Amino acid sequence: MSELKRTPLYDEHRRLGGKIVPFAGYEMPVQYPQGITAEHRAVREAAGLFDVSHMGELDIRGGDTLGFVQYVTTNDASKLIVGQAQYSAFCQPDGGIIDDCIVYRFDDHYMIVVNASNLDKDRDWIASHASRFNTQVIDNSEDTGLIALQGPKAQEILMRLSSDDLDSIQYYHFAEGTVDGVPAVISRTGYTGEDGFELYLPSDRTEQIWRRLLEVGSNEGLVPAGLGARDSLRLEMGYALYGNDIDDRRTPLEAGLAWITKTDKGDFIGRDAILKQKETGVREKLVGFVCTEKGFPRHGYEVRYNGQPSGEVTSGIVSPMMQTGVGMAYVASEAAKPGTRIDIMVRDKAIPAEVTRAPFYKQGSVRK
Repeated sequence: MSELKRTPLYDEHRRLGGKIVPFAGYEMPVQYPQGITAEHRAVREAAGLFDVSHMGELDIRGGDTLGFVQYVTTNDASKLIVGQAQYSAFCQPDGGIIDDCIVYRFDDHYMIVVNASNLDKDRDWIASHASRFNTQVIDNSEDTGLIALQGPKAQEILMRLSSDDLDSIQYYHFAEGTVDGVPAVISRTGYTGEDGFELYLPSDRTEQIWRRLLEVGSNEGLVPAGLGARDSLRLEMGYALYGNDIDDRRTPLEAGLAWITKTDKGDFIGRDAILKQKETGVREKLVGFVCTEKGFPRHGYEVRYNGQPSGEVTSGIVSPMMQTGVGMAYVASEAAKPGTRIDIMVRDKAIPAEVTRAPFYKQGSVRK
């Protein structure tokens, strides 16, 4: 087994009492002494600070950068203006999802941000197609730190360290600016359902910015938050997690990602298989659900429709804000319509649930 890596903030997590666990090849904090629920509520009501430096950053430079990005991703990158980001995915020729990602358009290049556990696979996969477009795929992951400041008070806190016009940065847009004098890409993105920013920083200055944000945000209720709260927050919003809810056995049509799969943009890897599946239809679909009785829907629990097995839970929690079970599951297509009654088998007991469109928690401050 290979040795676990550490982000530039590892010592900070130790200093703050973070409980360190293995995650995506890194030693990461799952929670701090205040606990997952407290961190979760802080993000919903004030702000939380997450270390996401384990994510991978790939620059696409030289040659036909747009043609390359169009070919290896499913969304339509031609729609992006400079300073805009886009949720997208990579697919295999058979349509299976290699990873989900975010594409950033700069004035002279693109940056693609990928999941840490898939970095090597993603980089090698897209790089194998680069020569066709005379482009370079440059892995800047080791030199880049990434901090997510999330919550309704995120902008107010960040304004104390940045003179950039943060209010003008729209959702899924970004600006190149400074934070506490450090050059940064300031992106209004995140995976919590709250307003906030992701800050791309030089790795050797990341600790400085982490400490300064906690310092200036302490009176506003800013707390460090770990993987546990990150997972519960994204689940309340019905955001998919690669490896749980989506993987290379599922296509975007099955995974509820048709909205980021633009088959009319021209050729891309997996397009033919996806078009064929679009014609024949899918047998299973990823849906969100809310339990209508008390129960904890955990990953792997059986889902039944009309009393018959019809899939399994891919992600599930008892929502800290809603105090009810919520989750995602693959079910037979006939059970995928919102409002459909399904049952989650919890310790051999059928817990009734209703197929529901995300988000489950609807009071988030995220800008649209």
